[in-house]
Amino acid sequence: MFHVKQMQNLSDDQRWQIVLAKDRRFDGAFVTGVHSTGIYCRPSCPARAPLRRNVRFYAAPAAAEKAGLRPCKRCSPHCESAEEACVLAAIAAIRANVVQGRGALTLGQLGDLTGYAPTHFQRLFKRMVGLSPAAFARALRTEQVRAHLATGASVTAALHEAGFASPARFYEETKGKLGMTASDWRGGGAGKLIHWAIAETTLGPMLVGATDRGVCCLAFGEGEAELRARFPKAELVPAAEDLRDLFAQVVAAVEQPGANGGGSAAIPLDVKGTVFQQRVWDELRRIPCGETRSYGELAAALGNPKASRAVGGANGANHVAVLIPCHRVIAADGTLGGYAYGLEIKSELLRRERGS
Repeated sequence: MFHVKQMQNLSDDQRWQIVLAKDRRFDGAFVTGVHSTGIYCRPSCPARAPLRRNVRFYAAPAAAEKAGLRPCKRCSPHCESAEEACVLAAIAAIRANVVQGRGALTLGQLGDLTGYAPTHFQRLFKRMVGLSPAAFARALRTEQVRAHLATGASVTAALHEAGFASPARFYEETKGKLGMTASDWRGGGAGKLIHWAIAETTLGPMLVGATDRGVCCLAFGEGEAELRARFPKAELVPAAEDLRDLFAQVVAAVEQPGANGGGSAAIPLDVKGTVFQQRVWDELRRIPCGETRSYGELAAALGNPKASRAVGGANGANHVAVLIPCHRVIAADGTLGGYAYGLEIKSELLRRERGS
């Protein structure tokens, strides 16, 4: 069976392999129509596999029913599974606890809520959500901090409202994951020194901005005004001589994207985003140089095939073009789709990566 993270657009042969493996990760990504019996099933349906010649695949239950098929009574492909319902109930309980600033729910409490053994439920939750219950709760709490800061609350008040016992606890949990800190979010970059330059490339002028931690902005056809709009309270200064090597590496990643695995892996970044955005950006950086993925494939690789729209939003929120290679994401039909800096630049980046 092929690996989720290596898949391109799914062929019917690949879908058939998923059905034979009864791979639960693809439940919701498509349904299996069995025309000899007139029913359709989830990919993970526990029933005996039908003959391949009797099978057709459909993107959704509605399409299967339009073709005259009825849902399987064993796997109920038109309804939430019992497992999905339990995970959704746990998510609602975790979210309620976070919103009310209460302590984290234990695995034992979640087990009591769902009727599963705690360790089994943890595996189930992580398989469906992509995070453990504890990591999911931390992500929600971090999002609460961001929401409170956006209303103008002080950092201390925002952390308290989100249920963090102290600022130290917040920074301990988010160290190395969030780029700019809570104070930076609230202040629009206040207190940050961003070095910037316009580099001339064969794709046109390219804006590069970097803090002392790494590159925080890379954009084509933009300048100081756009950088200031992103970080309205940061101090912007022209790039100094000591950043020449870093900026040269960034230019090389654009001009020779196939070198050293894409030319960008060693370049430090200082990016901010939600935990979900961070996961999408990490997945983008795992796409091999010269290859592409659709939004649906990225969503499946993250463990949630139905999240393609959210993946698209995270992709669009990327402010570090090329280094976080959002140009490697294409439409489901194989066409280029969109790109913030124009399809000509996107097409050329992909052509260079493929060495054609």
